[in-house]
Amino acid sequence: MRFLIQLIISTLAVLITSYLLPGVEIKDNSILIALIVAAVLAFLNAVVKPVMIILTIPVTVFTFGIFLLVINALMIILAAKLVDGFYVRGFWWALLFSFILSIVTSVLESIKKKDEGNNENNFN
Repeated sequence: MRFLIQLIISTLAVLITSYLLPGVEIKDNSILIALIVAAVLAFLNAVVKPVMIILTIPVTVFTFGIFLLVINALMIILAAKLVDGFYVRGFWWALLFSFILSIVTSVLESIKKKDEGNNENNFN
């Protein structure tokens, strides 16, 4: 159930972020495509990203962790290559998308936590 809620939050965040950025497009603002993008990003972040981090430890250490931003942008670009209907115009748009997506996801998760806290108070 927790994974489903997280997937819904990620889907909303992908839709909102793509709406805000002209360099990122979801064909017809499709909720289904946004859901697939969220699922693909979850998979890539769980499987591919850790491998990339391990392989690039020297570069990451040398850049004091800033190279992790490049890895995030590469995960977005890879998701765009894998999902039909999700388009990113380039590296810089992917990097900006990852920043904005993180912010939007954090806001949505904080709303969810506030709602959970209110529900707990109502049942006590």
